[in-house]
Amino acid sequence: MDAQRRFEQYIEHLAGGLGHADRHSGLKAYCTGLMLPLTRKSVEPMAASVDPLHASARHQALHHFVAKADWSDDELLCRVSQWV
Repeated sequence: MDAQRRFEQYIEHLAGGLGHADRHSGLKAYCTGLMLPLTRKSVEPMAASVDPLHASARHQALHHFVAKADWSDDELLCRVSQWV
C-alpha cells in the first residue's frame, strides 16, 4: 500500500471522531499542511500551500477548524492511540 493511500485511511479513521462530516476536509488540509516542508506551520502558509488558488478561503476554513470548531480533543487522541 502506498503512503498516500495509508494517509487517506488514517485521516478517515481520525475523522470519525470529529462529530460532523464537514470537519473532515479541515482535518485533511491541516494534517497535510503539518507534513509539508514549510518554515512556518501556522494556518496562513499551510493554506497557501494546500490550496494556492483559494488561499484566503482555505485560511479562514483552517483557522475555524483549529480555533473554533467544536470537536473533542479526547476523542481524537483516543483514535490516534487506536491507530498506533
